Amino acid sequence: MAENGADETGGQVRLQILAQFIRDMSFENVLAQKGIQDGEISPDIQVQVSLDGRRRPVDNQYEVISKYRVESKNQTNGDILFLLELEYGGIFYIENVPEEQLHPFLLIECPRLLFPFVRRIVSDVTTDGGFPQLNLDMVDFLSLYQQEMARQQQVGQA
Repeated sequence: MAENGADETGGQVRLQILAQFIRDMSFENVLAQKGIQDGEISPDIQVQVSLDGRRRPVDNQYEVISKYRVESKNQTNGDILFLLELEYGGIFYIENVPEEQLHPFLLIECPRLLFPFVRRIVSDVTTDGGFPQLNLDMVDFLSLYQQEMARQQQVGQA
């Protein structure tokens, strides 16, 4: 204990996941809808990720939503094989993060903690949809954040 009675660890960052949930999900098996055609299928997977974070009405609580769009196209003819859209959210309790560091903390650290669950959902859904198991590569949320900040800066200067 410090002399003033405060716990010396009181200044340490505290992060706790209070809840996580699928806010929205859609899986379209276009290949099955169109019918399987003769020919070789060579999938090309494209993954787009976007993030959103906001303060909740309760003190020290924040909601972070990760949005994933996973599209598989046949390389030979460009036909879409499947499309998966997933919005996965988490509610976090966060203490002792300075205000100027809160935005990057929400959009880098929080999605990083949720990612293993997203990866599992994508894997299960694609397998259950009749495709080979898809294990997403790790997402570099730091780079994603830096790219978005650079994009916003360019838009602000234009």
